[in-house]
Parts: sequence; structure tokens; C-alpha cells
Amino acid sequence: MTEIVAPRLASTVLLLRDGTSSEIEVFMMVRHHQIEFNSGALVFPGGSVDKNDKEIAGDPALYSGGEGLDGDALGFRIAAIRETFEESGILLARPRGSKDLVDARRANDIATAHRAALNEGKITFLKVLTDNGMVLALDELVPYAHWITPEGMPKRFDTWFFLAAAPPEQLGAHDGKESTDSIWVSTREALEGGETGRFKLPFPTTRNLIRLGKQPNVGAALADSKGKPIVAVMPVMTKTATGRQLRIPKEAGYDGEVFDVGAMG
Repeated sequence: MTEIVAPRLASTVLLLRDGTSSEIEVFMMVRHHQIEFNSGALVFPGGSVDKNDKEIAGDPALYSGGEGLDGDALGFRIAAIRETFEESGILLARPRGSKDLVDARRANDIATAHRAALNEGKITFLKVLTDNGMVLALDELVPYAHWITPEGMPKRFDTWFFLAAAPPEQLGAHDGKESTDSIWVSTREALEGGETGRFKLPFPTTRNLIRLGKQPNVGAALADSKGKPIVAVMPVMTKTATGRQLRIPKEAGYDGEVFDVGAMG
């Protein structure tokens, strides 16, 4: 009997901006081909919750917008902002005592000074925040989706997806290690790239891009998701005569319950 691997807690952020062609654009990265999970895929920034995220969660002075959230919920949000900063350089935070998000120049200065060391484990996100007088803007994150890797997979994640409007003029850039390219792309262009083979899109990424593409602008996307109940999705794979299918809860809001995911190899 195959042992079921417990999923690792993880977070992903869909950073949004209104594009010039009246379409929502989202920041996405191409994962390095040597990365074990989703190598070469076009993905949103994100990664695992770690013990330092939980340490930050224990100090409410380091974040705003955490009212009423338990430790796990705080950990998901803190990891979301940390991973976004590590992978893109975009910082969802405010200078202590300010109501405004950190401006692009200051965010870039912090990224230049600390991002490489943070990615290499030489400094903690907690120290980056305290040394620079920053407070995480958890209130900028809107819960969007919750996906859990199917049982039977060798590597599993329990991942929360969040929406966030990109801070003004923070453009983002890949780190060159975990990711090898980054783009602001409309949901339409990303999905077309998945169809033509230009991009490799994981199934959850595809479904969330399709769902996001129904919104006319960033404001509408955020407003539509605020307070909306979220149904956890753990796909169940079945084999058919012609290929594979994934079944997900219909009430999760992805316009269907059974999806074909390719021919059997």
C-alpha cells in the first residue's frame, strides 16, 4: 500500500495590474528546469511556509491586517509576501507608522541590499523587516483559492492562492536561480501560450487564469473575491480509454467538475 505523503503548507500570490490593452495582467515566472517541482513551468510567485514565517506571526507589530486570523492563516499570508519578495523583489509592506505601501525606490533598495542573502538563507525575513522598519501589509492579500496536491503524488503541497494589486511602479524581476524569466502577461496571452506550447502551465495555474480572465480589471477581481467562501480543491485523477481526467469540486467555481488533462503516455 502506497504511503500518503503529508502536504507541505505553501502560498502563492497572483500580483495584478491593469494592462494597457484593458486586460488584467499578472506577474508570472518560468521555473528553472533543474527545480524538482514544476520545472520549466510558468507559475505565480510562491513557496513553502517556513518556521520564520511563524515567528513573524507571533509578533503583531510586524504586520497589519491580521485581525481574527489564527496562526496557520497568518503563516500562509506572511509566507505569501516573503516568497513574493524573494522571487520577484516586489514588497507588500508599509514603512512603520505609514498608511501607504513602500514606494518602488525604497523597495528596490531593500531588495538590492537583502534579497540575495535572504534567498541563500544568510538572513531572515524577520531581520529584513526590523532593520528596515517595515510592516507587512497582510490586508493587501485577498484569499482566492485553496489547492491541495492529490494523494499518491511523491511531493504534495497544501497551497493558498491570494490576489494582490501590485504596488505602484514595483515592476518585479526573477531571481535567476529558482526562476529564469519573468513577465507581466494578460490572462489571455498566458492561456494562449499554454495552448500553443509557448508556456508550460500546471493545471491549477490554468484554471485560476481562466477564472481571473473573466474579470474586467483589478478592482473588480479583488472586489469579487473579498469575503467569498473558498472550497478546497484536491483533484482526483482517473484513467480513461483515451487519457486522464481530473475531477474537482464543482462548487469550487472553476466552471466544471471533470477535466481532460492529456493522453496517456
